[in-house]
Amino acid sequence: MKMVTVYLLGKKFSVPEDLTIMRAMEYSGFRLVRGCGCRSGFCGACAVVYRLQGQTETHSALACQTKVEDGMCVGRLESFPIKKRDYDMEDLPVAGNVVGQLYPEIYNCIHCNACTRNCPQGIQVMKYIALAQRGDYAGCAKESFRCVCCNICAASCPAKISHGAVGLLARRLMGKYIAKKSKHLEQRVQAIEEGQFAADVRHLMEADDAELHRLYESRDIEK
Repeated sequence: MKMVTVYLLGKKFSVPEDLTIMRAMEYSGFRLVRGCGCRSGFCGACAVVYRLQGQTETHSALACQTKVEDGMCVGRLESFPIKKRDYDMEDLPVAGNVVGQLYPEIYNCIHCNACTRNCPQGIQVMKYIALAQRGDYAGCAKESFRCVCCNICAASCPAKISHGAVGLLARRLMGKYIAKKSKHLEQRVQAIEEGQFAADVRHLMEADDAELHRLYESRDIEK
């Protein structure tokens, strides 16, 4: 097994080259309690910054997706800060572009495309911001659907746009005002509120790893 030298949070380690940054940290003895999440690229909790020795450029990535490289120097932030507005979906203004009213910085976009280049999910971030500028909630919601709100895009934005929050608002508007109502969803929500799945939830909470794996493998997938 080929080993590479990496610097994790200021300390030097030798780790197998086929590990992700997250697995390399655990291999090196770090106990990840926060900033680890789903470990599969779905939650956006494990954003890190890194630099390769001999290079000046700083990169952003998700630690669970990105493999280590020889000479990689890794640091992390607790979060990439964004300007997230507070609002009540039941009390949003109906006139004009709601997204633009809550996040006027979207109109300051200079089309540098740094947000798209830095997105670990490969999302066309600048495109969905342009759709938000035009008030195209459905288009913005569709283009931002795979966003996990890691906010790496916002960290590289000279206009200080909160891309993840903009996409989230567009998806909420899409669900509330544009998408067709789902009878199936309404029935499921009602069943949950009536406590029909309370026993199942308790079973999951009390199950060991073997039982959870068995339930996962034998689950029925709706079509």
